[in-house]
Amino acid sequence: MTAQASDADRRVLVRPDWLHATVSAVFRALRFDREDADKIAAALVEADLRGVSSHGVMLVPMYVERLNAGGVTRERELDILFDAGAAMVADARGGMGQLSSPQAMGHAIERAGRYGIGLVSIRNAHHFGAASRWAMQAGQAGCIGIAMSNTTPLMPAPGGAERIVGNNPLAIAVPTKAGVEIVLDMALSAVALGKIRLAASAGRPIPETWATDPSGTPTTDPEEAVLGMLLPAAGHKGFGLALMIDVLTGVLSGGGWGDQVRPLYREPDRPNDCAHLFLAIDPELMGGVESFRLRSSGLAARVRGSATAPGVNRLHLPGEIEAERAAYQRRHGVLIERSGLDGLLEAARAVGAVVPAGGVLS
Repeated sequence: MTAQASDADRRVLVRPDWLHATVSAVFRALRFDREDADKIAAALVEADLRGVSSHGVMLVPMYVERLNAGGVTRERELDILFDAGAAMVADARGGMGQLSSPQAMGHAIERAGRYGIGLVSIRNAHHFGAASRWAMQAGQAGCIGIAMSNTTPLMPAPGGAERIVGNNPLAIAVPTKAGVEIVLDMALSAVALGKIRLAASAGRPIPETWATDPSGTPTTDPEEAVLGMLLPAAGHKGFGLALMIDVLTGVLSGGGWGDQVRPLYREPDRPNDCAHLFLAIDPELMGGVESFRLRSSGLAARVRGSATAPGVNRLHLPGEIEAERAAYQRRHGVLIERSGLDGLLEAARAVGAVVPAGGVLS
């Protein structure tokens, strides 16, 4: 493993608008139109703003490689395969998840407005970044939003020594009177694989509770962990929930599940073939939106106002720290890993994108 780098060496402060413009320029150079390039950039930069760097601009080099190799397509429109009113099944045709996902959740929101609930299942999909963005899309429309995806197998069954299920992310967003205040976003492993890749690129060790080496032995070496297996969150509970997300995404949609979902960082010429599920629940047709917002606000206040343990000054709702970080970083600049910035600039050079000047603040 490489020597550990200092925080000053690992992170750099950049202007969010510059970061967005640079990412957008990369995808425009790859023959996406400006609107679609901006959608992709907005999703990736938002993840960095919220402090979820594993789903931010560090992904650009991987996306570029897969686009150039043919493992992800430039398709932008969903192909609706099955429409049963409140439920739909669609084919993303291997296109970027940052383009197919807002369409899918848009359909779910529209159907929720008609039926009280809208469910859209997507097959032949590609990585969609941070699941919270799509759940929050429904939350901002006044619905409870749920988004989930399966991934290539990364975790063993309890007691196993073989990758059998992905760390399949799940996000749930809940609107209150103050906006979308409650946002759960979690992968079903102890941490996302992207965090381990960030640690490897920065030369940082990882906790031994995060992953194993290829033999199944817990490790603090992120490079060994990338070759090994992620450990499930909460042991058998995390594994069981990840398995059920495989059912709700890949098995239900008729798409990829288990090892039919291909790795993102290997075989760039092969489709990822993951599957997604988007769900919107409209409180208006289930008792009234205002009464729901009043109750959800009461729940939020109850959490914030509950007793604290010694030495704890404040309690947070799920997603609250990320929202406050995003608001702060929009004003003062976004901190990203230096390795992520270097990868973005190298990808821009490789595709001939014009990078704006003056983005680095410190």
